[in-house]
Amino acid sequence: MSAEPAFLLHRRPYRETSALVDLLTLNHGRVRAVAHGGQRPGSKSRQRLQPFTPLFVSWRGERELKRLMLMESRGHTALLAGEGLLCGLYANEIATRLLPLELAAPEVFAFYGALLEALPTPASRALALRRFEWALLETLEATPRFCTCDGGALDPQMRYRFDAASRAFVPSEQGIEGRSLSYIDQGDWQPAGLASALKAVMRAALAPHLGTTVLRSRELMLDLARRRQR
Repeated sequence: MSAEPAFLLHRRPYRETSALVDLLTLNHGRVRAVAHGGQRPGSKSRQRLQPFTPLFVSWRGERELKRLMLMESRGHTALLAGEGLLCGLYANEIATRLLPLELAAPEVFAFYGALLEALPTPASRALALRRFEWALLETLEATPRFCTCDGGALDPQMRYRFDAASRAFVPSEQGIEGRSLSYIDQGDWQPAGLASALKAVMRAALAPHLGTTVLRSRELMLDLARRRQR
């Protein structure tokens, strides 16, 4: 096959000197492959297979586990640190967990690239991360339904919580204002004060698909927050 754009999502040792990698590709979504020599010190494949680096890759194989044939850089690695790095690791982790193998997800790929551009800038990263999460939900056909469980309109003056079973919202005194949910539904995510509501909606919608295993990146974020409070 011809080479196509990709990003490394996850890499772990495989056998003696190889690596098992999960890649986010432009045309084939998440691809899992063996990178021979990917764990060998000093090997070119190990040097190229770095998180947040734009790549060109090709592979062979008809089964779910491919053999990586070509790895070339197609740009500079995003230089991330601190919270920006943890957000990048979070994006990689949820994409690895949620995307089925070889399900085409061009919008996820596009929003991932936009996310890497935004992460170095604190003011831009939260919204870019929410857009990426939304693209994942759309690919899974799991976006929230901004209505009540029976299809009724949300009252701007009431508060609601997300109901995973119906992907809709039910009244809750501790929930999110209906007005904020209306903004989110319309795609207007810029109003001041909407960030916390948007984050809560995304977290609730993603939770049923992520399962009960704790996200390692989220643990690191909480640890960073605790250190800042000291």
